[in-house]
Amino acid sequence: MIVTLELAPGSVATEGALIERLGLGRTPVREAIQRLAWEGLVEVRPRAGLAIAPLHPADWLRVLDARRGVEVVLARSAARYVTRDAADRFHAAAVAMQKAVAARDVLGFLEADKALDEAMAGAADNPFAVRVAAPLQTHSRRFWFRYQSETGLGESAEHHVRLIGAILERDEKAAAQEADRLMSLLRGHAELLASR
Repeated sequence: MIVTLELAPGSVATEGALIERLGLGRTPVREAIQRLAWEGLVEVRPRAGLAIAPLHPADWLRVLDARRGVEVVLARSAARYVTRDAADRFHAAAVAMQKAVAARDVLGFLEADKALDEAMAGAADNPFAVRVAAPLQTHSRRFWFRYQSETGLGESAEHHVRLIGAILERDEKAAAQEADRLMSLLRGHAELLASR
């Protein structure tokens, strides 16, 4: 809900409202809130609720700058350690991404992007890089959803699919280069946005 702006940037929510809206118990919602606060997506304000992080266009550049190096490390490692099971998950993410583009399905694209990130996390065999990358990926998806939406689906999918191909070919150098190219594409979008 934060990534897709159902919980609007800068808005305030309460734990009770989230419990009711999600139909979950207090414990899982509290655990999620703690994680979201650690990731910088919400600010817990005692007795005042939960402030949903605002979206400032210049912050997208900061997120991508922090993300770039770790994505290259993950891509290289995934190419080195990819298993048959992981390859199936990468393939499924690529197919889902292509279907989302054909249907102009932004939410489907975001789900496929998250599936790709999870496949990368599983294949890379580097829990340290995964822990650094995960919150940055979430922030990046949120910015992308807000500022790119349908306009960037095809081009973005093309870069993602090339990255997946390099990983499945077990080409560490090409995987690192494709990850860097993907970050460059996203950074180009962010720079245009920040210059407005």
